[in-house]
Amino acid sequence: MAQKIVTVYTDDLTGTESGEVQTHAFSLDGVHYEIDLVSDNYDKLFEALAPFISSGRKVGRTKAASKPPRQAKDGPSAEQLRAWARENNYPVNDRGRVPASIREAYAKAN
Repeated sequence: MAQKIVTVYTDDLTGTESGEVQTHAFSLDGVHYEIDLVSDNYDKLFEALAPFISSGRKVGRTKAASKPPRQAKDGPSAEQLRAWARENNYPVNDRGRVPASIREAYAKAN
């Protein structure tokens, strides 16, 4: 018997399923929140918070924010994947998670 495990990423705001969902963290009044969003919804969140961020004071960074971006141990970086996708006419966002379909196409081509 064969089994297939599928991971579905869902935008917490809209319920939209997408391989480009990323987790974002923010805090308000000492309460820390995480939300999973596609890049368009993250842009909306950032635009809504922008006037408060620009007027506020930074009090430090969390450990997660100070770490360098993670890269796959034996694979290309997200920037390399995006460049390859554009060169090969795959639509890809400038930010957010690189879709699994592009990672798979890259792996097949290389």
